[in-house]
Amino acid sequence: MPTIPPIDYGDLQGGLVRMMERYQDEGTLTGDADEDDAIRADANAALLGLLYDQRVRAEYAFTGPLRLKERLGHLDMATIAAMDFDEFQPIFAEKPAVHRFTNKMAENTQKVAKMIAEEYDGDAANMWNDGADINTIEKRIKKLPGFGKGKASKIKYVLHYFGQRDFS
Repeated sequence: MPTIPPIDYGDLQGGLVRMMERYQDEGTLTGDADEDDAIRADANAALLGLLYDQRVRAEYAFTGPLRLKERLGHLDMATIAAMDFDEFQPIFAEKPAVHRFTNKMAENTQKVAKMIAEEYDGDAANMWNDGADINTIEKRIKKLPGFGKGKASKIKYVLHYFGQRDFS
């Protein structure tokens, strides 16, 4: 398990804060080190986890992409974007559901996947691994369906704590 230096998250509230505090106390964000590692290994999972961080427990939101990946066998954005919604949605809704709002979040997942596939070569890491500063990254994130100012402001912490980009 990697040691991630803490960064100040005093301006945040909610489940993501609870996850970061758990990391400081126990060394795991989600409560499961293997799940943390799986999210760290896949930038698309980290991004989708932030997408799902809405009206569900944060740990459940961030592990949602892992449930989706287990069912599909991948998190290939082009493939997800190209799937027929009527075939994708039942996979998304299968219990335990990827997210409680199975229709809207399945729809947003496919929309985000399409943008990542078309604009970032299928890899969410390309949104932040080009040396862009945090303001530029937040602007890119806000262009994605389902991401507003609030979620975009959390990307710094998601990237940092899930090992995608060091902001210490």
